[in-house]
Amino acid sequence: MPASYETHRAQIKAIMSAWGMPDDNADATADILAWADLHGVDSHGISMLPGYDRLRRTGRANMEASPRIIKETPVSALVDGDGGLGHVPARFAMQVAIDKAKAIGIAIAVVRNSAHFGATGYYTMMAAQAGLIGMACTSASSIQVAPTLGKEAKLGTDPWSFAAPTADGPPFLLDMATTTVAAGRIRNKANEELPCPPGWVLDKDGRPSTDPLEAREKGGFLTSLGGSPENSSYKGYGLAAMVNILGSCLSGATLITDPMHTKKPQGMDIGHCFIAIDPGLFRDREDFTSDVTRFCNDLRATIPVDPAQPVMVAGDPQWANAATRMQDGIPVGPGLLNQIRQIAQASAAPWLLD
Repeated sequence: MPASYETHRAQIKAIMSAWGMPDDNADATADILAWADLHGVDSHGISMLPGYDRLRRTGRANMEASPRIIKETPVSALVDGDGGLGHVPARFAMQVAIDKAKAIGIAIAVVRNSAHFGATGYYTMMAAQAGLIGMACTSASSIQVAPTLGKEAKLGTDPWSFAAPTADGPPFLLDMATTTVAAGRIRNKANEELPCPPGWVLDKDGRPSTDPLEAREKGGFLTSLGGSPENSSYKGYGLAAMVNILGSCLSGATLITDPMHTKKPQGMDIGHCFIAIDPGLFRDREDFTSDVTRFCNDLRATIPVDPAQPVMVAGDPQWANAATRMQDGIPVGPGLLNQIRQIAQASAAPWLLD
């Protein structure tokens, strides 16, 4: 039976605390992971715990990490993540960008020496909730994507997010991998021993496959957004390169193409980038949010192909999922649930999900 949001979040925090994470950091990390699951982004919530546990047990993630600013100007900040998981330094950096943008109009914060930070949309939503435009992206740890026309993995899922405030409701929120799907969605298929839909993965020879273990264990690849050269996969490839330039080249994090990627003595050294823009630099803020609202509603008013499936804008599915799951609880597949139970038992964390 699905657990309530409060219980789901409490289970994540209990495990983080048992791992030795300070209370404030465990709170923040649980917020971000539970937010993903509540909004239907199941690839970036509690399903990440087995991977984080491996990082912890192998000494690749500092559970007591404390981010700090190591260089800043009125419009910028470079943050060191202290070799921990990425959620705390990412939230810290986006808040720095928000505060600076409120003071001067626009700001950018980048992070190095970090790790996976959950759902990118969480951070751009922070900006939108503050009345700002938010943009965020991050490099990746897993190398699973071949450049268009290539037969060798050089990139990750390299996500990008954009959010804008509206006048009377949830923000416009685009959160996307630069691959056809997020790696976590493929991992979730493997957890439940289910095949992938066609188009998600390729085998080591570049042929279509439905095996969810193909990219992670058998030398295959995730497909770039577009799926194939004929369907313009160069667009996903180009966006992934952009993300790495902003996340890694700008922050000084290890390049995903560097042989030392994720192999430095401390931490994973993943890089993030966060941008906040005050629309008041250009026009009255209320006029801006009014136009964003009207634009989104005009798109929703498009005549649909199927009346049972109305046209939506970015963010709408997440808000619908959140309303349903806040009422009915957050489901966790039996395969994943068993993994989380074992992690809780091994770390002596209380078990709350049954």
